[in-house]
Amino acid sequence: MSPTHEVLNQAPPLTGFSTADEPALLEALRRDGGAWGEQEVRRLGERAGSAEVREWARLAEEHPPVLHTHDGYGHRVDEVEYHPAYHQLMAAAVGSGQHAAPWAEERPGAHLVRAAKFYVFAQAEPGHGCPVSMTYAAVPALRAEPELAAAYEPLLASRDYDFGLRPPLGKRGLVAGMSMTEKQGGSDVRAGTTRAVPESDGTYLLTGHKWFTSAPMSDVFLTLAQAPEGLTCFLVPRVLPDGTRNPMRLMRLKNKLGNRSNASAEIEYEQAVAWRVGEPGRGVRTIVEMVNMTRLDCVLGSAAGMRAGLRQALHHAAHRRAFGAELIDQPAMRGVLADLAVESEAATVLGLRLAAALDRARAGDASEAAFRRLALAAGKYWVCKRGSVHAAEALECLGGNGYVEDSGMPRIYREAPVLSIWEGSGTVAALDVLRVLGREHGALDAVLAEVDAAAGADARLDAAAARLRGLLPELADPGRAQLLARRLAEQITLLVQGSLLVRHSHPAVADAFCATRLGGDWGHAFGTLPPGADLGPILERARLKQTADGR
Repeated sequence: MSPTHEVLNQAPPLTGFSTADEPALLEALRRDGGAWGEQEVRRLGERAGSAEVREWARLAEEHPPVLHTHDGYGHRVDEVEYHPAYHQLMAAAVGSGQHAAPWAEERPGAHLVRAAKFYVFAQAEPGHGCPVSMTYAAVPALRAEPELAAAYEPLLASRDYDFGLRPPLGKRGLVAGMSMTEKQGGSDVRAGTTRAVPESDGTYLLTGHKWFTSAPMSDVFLTLAQAPEGLTCFLVPRVLPDGTRNPMRLMRLKNKLGNRSNASAEIEYEQAVAWRVGEPGRGVRTIVEMVNMTRLDCVLGSAAGMRAGLRQALHHAAHRRAFGAELIDQPAMRGVLADLAVESEAATVLGLRLAAALDRARAGDASEAAFRRLALAAGKYWVCKRGSVHAAEALECLGGNGYVEDSGMPRIYREAPVLSIWEGSGTVAALDVLRVLGREHGALDAVLAEVDAAAGADARLDAAAARLRGLLPELADPGRAQLLARRLAEQITLLVQGSLLVRHSHPAVADAFCATRLGGDWGHAFGTLPPGADLGPILERARLKQTADGR
């Protein structure tokens, strides 16, 4: 080999690790009733970090879905062709129960364990997580129509991934989608113009368009349309019971910034057959059950992206030398990496705490249900926003290498913004915080009780909680409240994260978080932890442990 091509001072390929090898994750499972699923999560984490799955992830993004509207003879087919790697990812996700399986298990900690699985596998490839998340979220909405739920829920919860256009009730397992947004309405789904006309057999015929429909080759979709009584939720199958195609036309696939392995389409209904779900005219109330579940996965997905970016940055810094020492031993870089680790852990503990709240709410705990409703809206706003900033800093840790596709960092960077946009962008999520405060008595008390569980443990946390309480009277003025909505959502999230870290994490992690996120004495950029902060334990909790086949 020519000496000019000798490779020196480059990190080796990152393979052979477990995405589940993370103290914050495993501690949350043991703490909140999910210890029974730890071994399953560990096995899935090892698979997510394997060379095989990482290759699936690369191929699925490098070969995005292709739309075929017609066959060679001019017949309408409306099919999306995916790379085989996408189907392998989907089969692994469904087979491990990341989709609707917890609804069938109904055991304590089922949703927490499922959240942990979603978190560890999304670190491998996030795009396929969209249909997995929507399938998970479809069940509670579908239960508003018991007859439909009885027929479809067992198939949605099945661990068989059975791709292909066939009548849904004849398949081994189903994937569900959601189709709400229209071009003139965006987040204002009540502005939808799609019409639903009732038929004598109890079905409806839908005519109209949808501006964003992700995973358009799903088997069934929950959608909104204007029935005679008003906006109503409907179940729309891709294939009708007699085997004919439902006239749900795929007009084009979106050319997206990220999320490339997953197709998102503009569709048109041409008198598509649908079944009503829930009360006529109460469509938003019905489908919001689905939205709240997918919002949880937005938080988990953002946390997964942070962890994946942090891992890449740590791996690079551990193998790259600069100015006479490994990067990870250079004080400036250590500060950045430790700060990224703090942000990552704060996102992870919040996402898993929200999943645990779902388990407890389903067991009848009204306080946990109230906590989840408010903390989820606030967390969706803040954690998903932090995902993009975190990805940019993690990418920068690799320097020019991070800007190159081979590193995998551009995929993490491109993926981050979508989680802040989907299921309500920043302003929508912040305004939802105000709606919860106005409509759901006990939600604020439940969140403050979570914060007060750490009262007295850190003066900065106590002071921040007092500032939040001081802000509440200003919300009486609706106009003022809207201007404060983002600040309120941010503060609620930071307080809950701070309380969780103070109670459950290493003191060095909690101290760094409270100093920089709640204390206000240091900079806002990553890498501005207070001088003298104990970085060693922070980096130790975040450090990468590779399995036998890793380098």
